[in-house]
Amino acid sequence: MMEKGIHIYYLACISAVILWSGSFITTKLAYETFAPIQLGAGRTLIAALIIWIIRKITNSTEKIRNKDRKRLFLSGLLGITLYFTLENIGVQMTSASNAALIVASFPAITALLEFFLYRSKPSLQKILGIFLAITGVAILTQIKVDGSNQSFWGNLILLGAGIVWACYNFVTKDITRKYSAMTITSYQMTVGTLCFIPFLLWEDEAWKMPNVISITSLLFLSIGCSVAAFILYNYGLKKLSASASVSLMNLVPVLGIVFSVFLLKEIVTLTQVIGGAIVIIGVILSSIQKEELPQPLPSEASVE
Repeated sequence: MMEKGIHIYYLACISAVILWSGSFITTKLAYETFAPIQLGAGRTLIAALIIWIIRKITNSTEKIRNKDRKRLFLSGLLGITLYFTLENIGVQMTSASNAALIVASFPAITALLEFFLYRSKPSLQKILGIFLAITGVAILTQIKVDGSNQSFWGNLILLGAGIVWACYNFVTKDITRKYSAMTITSYQMTVGTLCFIPFLLWEDEAWKMPNVISITSLLFLSIGCSVAAFILYNYGLKKLSASASVSLMNLVPVLGIVFSVFLLKEIVTLTQVIGGAIVIIGVILSSIQKEELPQPLPSEASVE
């Protein structure tokens, strides 16, 4: 029987998933006037300002200790600057639907790198899940958009973003146990914004006057995907199990495809459906873990 009031937490997570699912098409729409790195920098700057205002309003004064600042700087560089740079370039070169399906494989990529870096011993189920996810991605990377080889390179760049995201998770894992999510995100967004500056110089694209569509897309990515979705998802995690939250995240590529078809009028091929289905099944298998109740320590009545 569902715990009383638990539906509020499910609604929060599902709302976050819907917002994240729309990021692929809004990124495409923003390219009417923004270049990929310009979009990433603008999105991060706006999100950083909003989170700074929230911290001021809530009187959040938590500071990062000196010994953790290098790791936090690296997490901001990886998870904000490098990740959004690669993702935005990849999305520009391939279809929004294909991008949504490839991004869905990131949990499996993380699990694979975790095996090599930490010599973890994955279960047979997890090994099968990783294998299926990689097989699905291999199918998706061969898909050409409008017969162009550019989409192939875009797909590979998105895989590179997946590797960067996995490294970000490894770097950030210990920090999340020491500070609040809002404090960490605030510092990461600030670092990410500053690290975008040399990338903007490298991109060397002229700034264009934003139109209604591109500026609305930028605001949606900043406020909806980088701030609101983050707050909603973390609120939902207060009561939902890890397996439940991971299962809900698998809706991102599905909804991403739906939005791409109805809003961008993209055509989804049978190969995409097959490759995407294999990826999602693989991610589910590699993510599901048995949730065991913690055993009380001799000196404690319970472990929270």
